[in-house]
Amino acid sequence: MLRQVIGFKAFYTAALGLAMLLSLSPAAQAEASGESIHHVSSEVCANCHQEIFKQWKQSMHAQSTALTDPIHGTFYRQVAGDPTQEGVLHKASGKFPICLQCHAPNAAKDQTTKLDAMAAYSEGVNCIACHTLKHYKGIRTEDGKFRLGMKAYEISDHVQGPSGINNGLAALAAAGDDLFGGAGVGDISSKPNPHLGEPIELEGLQIPALPMQGNPRLMKTSDACMGCHDQRNNPHGVPLCQTGNEYVASGSDVNCLSCHMPVTDGVADHTMGGGHNPAVLRRAVVFDIDSVRDGDILKTAVYLKNQQPHALPTGAPFRNIYVKLTAYDSTGNPIWQNAEGHPAKEDPQAYMAYALSDDQGMPAPPPMATKPGDDTRLKPHEERTLTYEIPAADVALVRGELYYNLLWPGLVKKFSHLPDELKQPVLMAEAEETIVSQ
Repeated sequence: MLRQVIGFKAFYTAALGLAMLLSLSPAAQAEASGESIHHVSSEVCANCHQEIFKQWKQSMHAQSTALTDPIHGTFYRQVAGDPTQEGVLHKASGKFPICLQCHAPNAAKDQTTKLDAMAAYSEGVNCIACHTLKHYKGIRTEDGKFRLGMKAYEISDHVQGPSGINNGLAALAAAGDDLFGGAGVGDISSKPNPHLGEPIELEGLQIPALPMQGNPRLMKTSDACMGCHDQRNNPHGVPLCQTGNEYVASGSDVNCLSCHMPVTDGVADHTMGGGHNPAVLRRAVVFDIDSVRDGDILKTAVYLKNQQPHALPTGAPFRNIYVKLTAYDSTGNPIWQNAEGHPAKEDPQAYMAYALSDDQGMPAPPPMATKPGDDTRLKPHEERTLTYEIPAADVALVRGELYYNLLWPGLVKKFSHLPDELKQPVLMAEAEETIVSQ
């Protein structure tokens, strides 16, 4: 009998503790259990959302930190320091590195710079980082100062979803006089689901409670993106990334998700393809050539149309595109080209980039630039035609190629340690015109 009483007391105490824990908010639950919601790894989400997890793993969001993105990592080490060390400060300002607000948001929330301390930090922009954004406040405070990345948002301790779990009506029916317990009403399921607000066990694994709220005003709009992708100035006030300004200038009402997270088989694509994705690049622009013989000259027009509601290229200022135009004879040998190598100097109209400079007007890297240089990129939805006069003798074919670079030519030479795939230009469009001999 005593053993039964002791057992009952132990059970009652445990049940009471669990009830008290579950009565707390998710953030309080996480704190009481020793884990905060922003410490939840994407590996936890992968237990149910396997396909989305696979897509996300291929994304630049999953490789956003200085540990995994070689380009960002190079700049981070220059302006801040070692991403595996605690207490790193931005060298110029002496403050916590603002880069982490976008590139390692969970670490930024904890004001830590040791990005290998836990998975939620090293995963960069992981599931929880995006899906706890509650409300977009804008990237400027009331007095005009920047608040970037996570600072631009009100953060929730509930998972935010495009529609949430709308089972309220079914729950009311189940609690009422409905003889069928709410069956067929709303969206209620007996399948274990941590988004219903309680921890579950799945194939022997303990999954924490991750209650979900519907938040279509953020999760189905560009508000989910703009905290990091709107505008970013360097310490000298020079605009660097400015996709948001470009988007506003375009007058478009098509949101970011329409292109970067298209829906296939009912699932939004979480690879979130951009400048690192050749398929997205090929879709970004209309590229064509037209070559007409005029006596001894081929009057050739290269046509470009930016399909996007932002500049091409956009984002990091060192991204650029260029046109390579070549005339070939009947045996496939090149007999004319617009530039021997990169056209930046020989054919400036064929090179489209956002330049940054120092006080002397010399090219400067983003952290050190004191003023913007020429911006020759394609504006949102811009149509542009480049014209050439090519000697017609022996020309059988004119071929145009459009290339995309993640880095300026100067940075390619300077950052020789980077993997080749990040330094090599990517062919994003091509067009040919056959020349009929006379």
